[in-house]
Order: sequence, then structure tokens, then C-alpha cells
Amino acid sequence: MIPAPPETITPDSEHRGLVARLPQPLRDLAMLARFDRPIGWWLLFWPCAWGVWLAGAGWQLALVAWLLLGSVAMRGAGCVYNDIVDADLDCQVARTAVRPVASGRVGPKAAWGWLLALCAVGLVVLLQLRWQAQLVALASLALVAAYPFMKRITWWPQAWLGLVFTWGALVGWMALRSDHVEAMLALYAGAFFWCMGYDTIYACQDREDDALVGIKSSALRLGENVKAGVIAFYCLALTLWGLAFWLLRWDWIGLLALAPAAAHLLWQGLTLDPESADNALARFRSNRYAGALVAAACFVVGNA
Repeated sequence: MIPAPPETITPDSEHRGLVARLPQPLRDLAMLARFDRPIGWWLLFWPCAWGVWLAGAGWQLALVAWLLLGSVAMRGAGCVYNDIVDADLDCQVARTAVRPVASGRVGPKAAWGWLLALCAVGLVVLLQLRWQAQLVALASLALVAAYPFMKRITWWPQAWLGLVFTWGALVGWMALRSDHVEAMLALYAGAFFWCMGYDTIYACQDREDDALVGIKSSALRLGENVKAGVIAFYCLALTLWGLAFWLLRWDWIGLLALAPAAAHLLWQGLTLDPESADNALARFRSNRYAGALVAAACFVVGNA
């Protein structure tokens, strides 16, 4: 396959103008870390904020800012690692063939060096947390390292991503308190199914190429039942978030705080067109707002 021209921006990229203004080497590194697609770090960050705000210690803006920085850096590091591992597969899929490593614009040594630089930023953030949260954060590293291989061995790599990408809910909670573990785990379980839903939507973009190359995904496994599967995942997420709220505060009124998020997620599921890449990408990206709505609910319930 002929590599894409250097100026090519990945089709689902955002902020094209900002990335396009960078010199070519910096542009390739920015794209490798997906800085042109901020939706990824929003999805990694929101569970962190949920944990902090449901813990009930107020806004904690300094802690939230550190976790946001950590989300940007570690999401970037995860993307670099994923692209290094998946270069052989990415070059066979239309949407990913132009990625810097797959196209050959960034070599392995440069990619590994960029990965270490992003991890150094993550380490600075880690050192700002109390030791309990540090241990929880470090416990995710094995899951992160294994994730790129999951699409080769299971039809449900989205489940593994759900374990990894929502780990911040545990970190955010443990950064402030160590009690009410049952509420924390229910929050994390809900985040897991939320990730299962939105990443199934994301995988709808690549179903044809994935089937040809041999990449497994929940979107392929669910077949014609993708919409029903996404709605089921979101219903489980909402149920578990409601359980987290109930375990923390026995108040039925508190559950109403989830109503806006429930309406948004229902809209996603009902209007999803698995055959349209543009439709799937738009629903996937809208989860930045879903995350914000759940964050608002967590703050209200945690700090009422």
C-alpha cells in the first residue's frame, strides 16, 4: 500500500487547522498522540471527574486539573503504544492507513521516544496523588499493555477497553477517600458498560475493513443487533450509576440527577445508523457531553 501524503489528516480528525499549522515532524507526533482528536482524552478524563465529584469533597479544581493533564498525556501514550503494536494491521484498514507509524512517517525509535516523554508527564501527575490513588493507577498498567492484542484474540476488545479507559473512576475516588468501596465499584462498573456502548459505536466505522483483515470487534459480533446491543450497554451503565448513587445516599430524588444523561444516551442508541460512518462518528463524539452530564449528576449527589 502506498503511504498517504504527509499532509493528510486522519478522516475522523478534529481541529484540522491547528494540527495543519505545525511543522511536519511535530504534526506527525501530534497526530500519533491523537492531539487532533480530543474526544479520546475527554472519554478518559470524565470517569476521573466522576470519582472526584461523587466522593463529595467539593470541586477539588486543582486535583481535577491534574487528572485532566494526566488524561491528555496517558491517552496520547496509549495511542502511541497502540500504533506501534498495530502498525501491521493499521496499514490494511482505510481509516488508519495514514497514521504516522503505519504510513512510515514516524519510525519505531521516534515513536518509542515520544511514548516515554508522554509517560514522563503521566509520572508527574501520578506524584501529585496520595499513595492509595498511586497504587490504584499503577495497577492499570498491565491492562493497558495487553489491550492492543485483544482485537486479535477476542470478539470483545471493547470489554478490555472498558476496563482500561474507565479506570480513572477508581483513581479519582481513591485520591480523596477509601471508604464506600461498593459505591466506587458500582460507578466503575457503570463506566465500563458506557465504554462498551460508545466503543461499539466507534467500531461501526471499520466493520468491512475489520472483517477483511481479521480484526475482531463487538460491532462485528453483534451483527444486525448493534443498535440493541448499544442500548443494552447504556441501560446497564445507567442502572449501575444509579446503584452507586443509592449506595452512597439513600435518596430516590438523587437518581433524577441521571435523567439528562439517560435521555442523551437513549438518543444515541435510537438514532444510531450502523451503516453510516458519519452517523456513528457523530454519536461516538457526542459522548463528551454524556460524560459531562454524568459528571454533573455525580457532583450533585456527592455534594448535596
